[in-house]
Amino acid sequence: MEEEIQIYCDGGCRGNQKRKNVGGWGVVLIYKGAIKELSDGAIDTTNNKMELTAAIVGLSAIKNKQTPTKVYLDSAYVLNGITNWIYGWLKNGFKDSKKQPVKNQELWQELYKLKCEFKNIEFIKVKGHSTNAGNNRADELCNMEMDKLQNN
Repeated sequence: MEEEIQIYCDGGCRGNQKRKNVGGWGVVLIYKGAIKELSDGAIDTTNNKMELTAAIVGLSAIKNKQTPTKVYLDSAYVLNGITNWIYGWLKNGFKDSKKQPVKNQELWQELYKLKCEFKNIEFIKVKGHSTNAGNNRADELCNMEMDKLQNN
């Protein structure tokens, strides 16, 4: 089997779309049996920003962009955005189908830039809160960060 890097990403926000919300993201990196975990949180954010941030941080942590990399996420928003919608946005100056500016444009641009640095990268949708151990751990990390922020 060819060596590959696995990245599990998750983001969340408690009180999404409300003032005084707390968000968090978690990333689990697996390579040759070694596991590295990354996480952090933010106040006054959105679920989508946290999902995008998790993917950006995960990809940014990879030094060898030549190694095949699989990014597992439970966010249809991030998956569809980076594998499909991004190409229309690039062509249309980051305007959506209604000619409005794309939300989270800076994060999308950063994620796309990182994606393009990889020789072999695949984004894979997994079911959240299910039987995927990597995704469940990323979710736990995300929730730990939100807990920290709520308890401060």
